[in-house]
Formats: sequence, C-alpha cells, structure tokens
Amino acid sequence: MSLSRRIKEARVTAGLNQKDLADRLGVTQSTIALWETGKTAPRRALMPKLAAALKVTSAFIEHGLHAASAPTQYAAPRRMGHVSQDREAMIVNPATENPVIAFQGVPGAFSHLSCRAAFPAMEPMSCASFEDAFAAVEEGRAGLAMIPIENSLGGRVADIHHLLPESNLFIVAEHFQPVHHYLLGPKGATLETVKEAHSHQQALAQCRNTLRELKIKPVAAADTAGAAMAVAELNDPTIAAVASSLAAETYGLEILRPRIEDRIGNVTRFVVMSRTRIEPDPRSGPCLTSFVFTVRSVPAALYKAMGGFATNGVNMIKLESYISVGDDSRARFYAEIEGHPAEKAVDRAMEELQFFTNNVKLLGVYPQAEFRQDD
Repeated sequence: MSLSRRIKEARVTAGLNQKDLADRLGVTQSTIALWETGKTAPRRALMPKLAAALKVTSAFIEHGLHAASAPTQYAAPRRMGHVSQDREAMIVNPATENPVIAFQGVPGAFSHLSCRAAFPAMEPMSCASFEDAFAAVEEGRAGLAMIPIENSLGGRVADIHHLLPESNLFIVAEHFQPVHHYLLGPKGATLETVKEAHSHQQALAQCRNTLRELKIKPVAAADTAGAAMAVAELNDPTIAAVASSLAAETYGLEILRPRIEDRIGNVTRFVVMSRTRIEPDPRSGPCLTSFVFTVRSVPAALYKAMGGFATNGVNMIKLESYISVGDDSRARFYAEIEGHPAEKAVDRAMEELQFFTNNVKLLGVYPQAEFRQDD
C-alpha cells in the first residue's frame, strides 16, 4: 500500500475529513489533498504528529507496518571496505528475512560478482531482466536486489532511472564494484590459438588496445557472462570471451590473460533495493538521499527548486534529467544529496523543493559506501 493510500485510509478510519486533519496539523487542506493523491509527501519531521492525529503508529505511516511487525532497531554498523556483516544483517533481517539477492544477468556476470562481494551470506538469484529482478523482491522471492546504476567509463545504465520511481522498492545501500576484465578460453586454448573474443560491446571497447595488440578480433555479444557461457559450450580454442574471473570459475574456462582492460579505475556503482524502507541512524556516519521529481511549468522552476539546497548548505552530488515513459513533454529529474532527511538542513531544503515541483518521490536514504570515504 502506498504512503498516500495509507494516509487516506487512516484518516477515513479515524472519522476525519481533510479539513479536520489539516487543522490538527496546522497545514492547509490542499496540502492534505496533495499527500493523498501522492503528488507530495509529508516532511519527515511531521510524521509523528501525523501518526498521532490519525491514531496509528509512525511505523504504519512510514512503512505500512503495524506495531507487531515494526522493523527492529540495529546498532550502527562498523565501517569496512565492503558491506560489513553488521550492515548485511541490518539490511537482510527487515527485508522479509529472505537471504536471497536478485541480479540481472546470467551467473558469472559482474552483478553476480557484486552480490557475492557485498553479501557473501546471501544466495544470488539470476534474473533475465532488470524488471524481473525488481519483481523478485516485490513478490518476496528475494530479499534484496543488486542493481547497477552507473559506470565510471560508460555512464549511467539505461532504463534504471525509469524503473526506480515506478517500483515499490527502496534504496537501502550502495556498492562500488571494480571492473576487471579477463580473457577466457576453453581448456587447451592459448593466446596463440585465439582469433576472436566475444563480449558485451562496452567491455570490448574497454579492452580495445589489448585485443589489438594480441591480434584478436572483437565480436559483440549480449553480455559478458553470456559470452563466457557460449564459449564454454562451443569449446573452440580459437574463440575466447572477455568476462569476469567469476565467469571463468562458473563455466570452467581458463584465464588466458588477467586484467586486460586498457584503463585502470573502471568501477560500476550498484544500489541495493529492498521492499522495506530502511534508513540508517544519521549519527552512524555520512548518508545519501536519493529522490526523483518533476518541476512546475513556470519560468526558472528548476533554478528555484535547487535554491533551497544551496541556501541550506546541502551538497547535491548528482542531478540528471530524463524523459518519463509515456510522457515525452515533461522531464523528470533524478537527484542525490549528501545528508539525511532527519537533519534540519536537509529537511528544510526538501520542504522548499516542494514549492516548485509537482511530485517528489523519495527513493531511499542509505549509508555512503566506504569507497567514497577512501577517495
């Protein structure tokens, strides 16, 4: 059930009309109407007062949970280079206690490698598409999903910005996965026998110089791990794949040459999605807040919408525009800021944002990855 629907149903159950609720909260009736249509959402600081007015728990308003099923409070996790065991427990337990993590691609994909690196205790679930990975979590077949959102060389991942706001999932963590490409061949293959290397077009582009030096012809395939699987099935010493070390392990291929990427520092950023909204204690360390919004059709609306972040000293680290599916007349914006909505500066900035936008949807509040701290 959406937040807007929970507010409306709780109001009706409490026997209140919109004006009654507005008077109790000290807001306008139109504000209540905007909440109940999902065009805006209550400020986090107002949630306890809203819950009290509706005679429900804050957990129900924010997460759809009743008191008996409210999420457990966890201690702040230790900060490590990857997702720590404490952090893994913090995320997995509320996420239906399902130790399965979904990813897009076949076994051996870099998304699979990320699942194993960040959540070694969870069982990876291969999904044919990003939509299938989202659905696996929404339907309870998986507790989490590992979704790539951008690559340091290739830019943002197509389609993800459209899927994030349309899903019922929340971002609860981020993970940075170094991308190391390996030249893989069937048993018996050598650098001298290989004539072709199959892989995703982007992976081939990142290894272009090395393949040229080896006089190996690049051949585009749908994805890296799929290419490795096909090479294993062909068992032809003249055909190799460019893929991860996990793909070599998964399909029994030989590593003919490791680390064949032309440039070091290639990293893919993943976001971890959960059906349960889980927010860290703002005192536990640096946080990020991700959200999407559309601006009103008035002059300088975007400029004014961003003004609140500047005047409140909130650092915006990402702002990307994209056209909404089915509505090519209006741009949507995906944004990431440093900070937690429980912080006064962030709360004020988000409140000012609503004056110049038609719709703001919070996608998640989550700890900054150690990778950012080490930069």
